Amino acid sequence: MKVVISLTLLTASLMASTLVNTAKEAGLKPIPSSQNELNKLIDDSRNPITAKKIELGKKLYFDPRLSKSALISCNTCHNLGEGGDDGVSAAIGHKWTANPHHLNSPTVYNAVFFEAQFWDGRAKDLEEQAQGPIQAHPEMAATKEHVQDTVNSMPAYVDAFKDAYGKNVKVTFEKITDTIGLFERTLVTPSPYDDYLNGDEKAMTTAQKDGLKTFIDKGCASCHNGISLGQGMNAFNVTDTYKHQNVGDFKGDANAMVKVPTLRNITQTAPYYHNGKIWSLKEAIVEMGRVQLGTKISNAEAASIEEFFKALGGRKPTFSLPMLPASTVTTPKPDMN
Repeated sequence: MKVVISLTLLTASLMASTLVNTAKEAGLKPIPSSQNELNKLIDDSRNPITAKKIELGKKLYFDPRLSKSALISCNTCHNLGEGGDDGVSAAIGHKWTANPHHLNSPTVYNAVFFEAQFWDGRAKDLEEQAQGPIQAHPEMAATKEHVQDTVNSMPAYVDAFKDAYGKNVKVTFEKITDTIGLFERTLVTPSPYDDYLNGDEKAMTTAQKDGLKTFIDKGCASCHNGISLGQGMNAFNVTDTYKHQNVGDFKGDANAMVKVPTLRNITQTAPYYHNGKIWSLKEAIVEMGRVQLGTKISNAEAASIEEFFKALGGRKPTFSLPMLPASTVTTPKPDMN
């Protein structure tokens, strides 16, 4: 009996080891279990991460006064209380304006692992990306001057910048957005999938492991790979045309390349695709097989892959809602126009 049990355990261990190796050979990488190793990936030598900068960046991220209306913060479209997005098909911004290209808000969670930001990859990092929505009229509709004047009008903010960066710091628009980007770098969500690839064979269920194998066998990892399971740019409509392609005018970058969205926390980030027209995860999987892989993914296969996706639900950072500095008489007033 002991021999049989030992052989069973050995077989299970070998199978797990084989699947982990297969996943890594397919280009899948876990979030490191070591905080030091993770820091090497998320930190930026141009602006090293510190606890004081993180706290300041968090306040700015949640502060709606950076917007023209004083109603919209970064968290409005990238809600950290759920999937790091807004849960609607097209982002809604200033004066209840829907994104003119009918673009869906990507999640901010694990965005630090992307090779480029925005659906067309036009920003190289989170710091550069943070400048865009603040100034975009359909989003926060502010100007650089408005943001600088708002933050500098509050002594508590100015003191916080001095405490984080040194007494001679100049609180510019770029310094403000760099600090928001730094905070976003810390929004990493390790999951059971990462635990499994890092050596914990029991971290994923048997169904989730089977789903991971299906995911690899069907070719999904050819685009959805790396730490974020979707970090680079790729061609879209490779083998057929996405059935909602006519919703919005987005066609990718100058070379028709589109940023591959992360699959992390994917069960919490519906609706799917760049224009948010598919709400069912199973439908999104089947459609992706048709337009990108030229293959039919059966309902059973889609259900298996969806089961794997459940293992990508990560452990989100926990923090208290920041208490923001009080406005002063010189703080710009809300402008709804």
